[in-house]
Amino acid sequence: MVGYHVSDANSYIVVTGGGVEDVKIVKKAWVYPWQKANVISISPFDFEIALQAMTIEKLQFSLPAVFTIGPDDEPSALRKYAMLLTGNADGTPASRGATPTQTGRAHVQTIVKGIIEGETRVIVSGMTMEEIFKERQMFKTKIIENVQTELDQFGLKIYNANVKELQDTPGSEYFQFLSRKAHEGASNQAKVDVANARMIGEIGEAEKRGRTRQEISKIDAQTAVLETQRKSEKATADAELSTTQTKLNMQIKLAQIQASRQAESRDAELQREVEMRRAEMELERMRATDLVQSKIKRESAQQVADAKFYTDTKGADGTLYKQKQDAEAAYYRATKEAEATYFAKKKEAEGITEMAKAYGQMATVLGGPQGLLQYMMLQNNTYEKLAKANATAINGLQPKISVWTTGAEGAADASAPIRNLFQSLPPLLSTVQEQTGILPPSWMAQMPSQAENAALVKIGKNATVNGDGGLH
Repeated sequence: MVGYHVSDANSYIVVTGGGVEDVKIVKKAWVYPWQKANVISISPFDFEIALQAMTIEKLQFSLPAVFTIGPDDEPSALRKYAMLLTGNADGTPASRGATPTQTGRAHVQTIVKGIIEGETRVIVSGMTMEEIFKERQMFKTKIIENVQTELDQFGLKIYNANVKELQDTPGSEYFQFLSRKAHEGASNQAKVDVANARMIGEIGEAEKRGRTRQEISKIDAQTAVLETQRKSEKATADAELSTTQTKLNMQIKLAQIQASRQAESRDAELQREVEMRRAEMELERMRATDLVQSKIKRESAQQVADAKFYTDTKGADGTLYKQKQDAEAAYYRATKEAEATYFAKKKEAEGITEMAKAYGQMATVLGGPQGLLQYMMLQNNTYEKLAKANATAINGLQPKISVWTTGAEGAADASAPIRNLFQSLPPLLSTVQEQTGILPPSWMAQMPSQAENAALVKIGKNATVNGDGGLH
């Protein structure tokens, strides 16, 4: 049926055909010529069943029950229901039109009946009759859960399940005998309960009468005891009253005596205080007289002390001022002397600095620090001082002295002094070299090495032995 379709509140429209993948379940939809539409109802239906089952004890019984079943209002469940149960029992499609396909059709009830019977028999076969009676709610819950599990594959839902009273199957009187047994048991129990109630009533009545007499006797005894206690308490109270009265009288007399003694003592104290006041007044008068005289003497001494203090203070101030002036003069003098010393040291340091710079330049001219050292030794007569020190050191040791000569001593020669000077330099420089290890500068003399000196000495000794060369 082409057009715009709207379903009822308890129905859905199932659309198939072009543009629809599988099926489309909606409340309202446009249906085109290349499509088919069918209306399904989701109203639940009541399904009555009288199931015959057998317990684990091989006892047969009839289980009447009523199930309210209908399609589940969920998209996935409606999809299963529309695809599996909306057709006819022979597999032909249901008629199309505005009339909804009913849910309680015969083939649907057959499917549901088969599921309920199968699941119920499975549950009953594993239970005893006693368990079925005592666990009615659990039995009902198991049936609903198992049946619902099977109905889910068809998109159906159990909305309600009512399991009725169990009944005997034809030829069985189990429940009849069970009912009769329960009735007789209840009747006998009622008789026993009535007898027990009557016995309890009579016993209770006797107990109440005996307890009443016991309570009356107990109350009478307690009353007598209380009367005795009250008399004893009254006698004790009278004795305590008499004792208290005696104590009070004695305390009153003691208080009167103490009051009299205190009055006499107070009178004596007052007289003593009067005498003390008189003595204090006389003492104060004498003190005042002595105080005036002492005050006059103190003021006179104070004037003399003030005058002496003023004189001593002024003298000390003068001495302090003089000492302060002397200290300031000494500080000024010491400051100036320190400044003069500082200036002199500063100038001396500057002179030494300039001299060091000059020595540095001189060392550069003389070929290095060695040349400068040798020049300074010549300048300060260091060689002569060393020779004198050596002579002093060997004085009295009878050293062997070598004298070098090159000619006759008596011949007149104008260059003899210069020759003699140059003849004395080699031994002198050799001695300095041996003592200090310092060589003269190359521009002054070329000194032989240690081996050469040893050879020359040996030659000189040989010449002295042979008497050649004027060696002595």
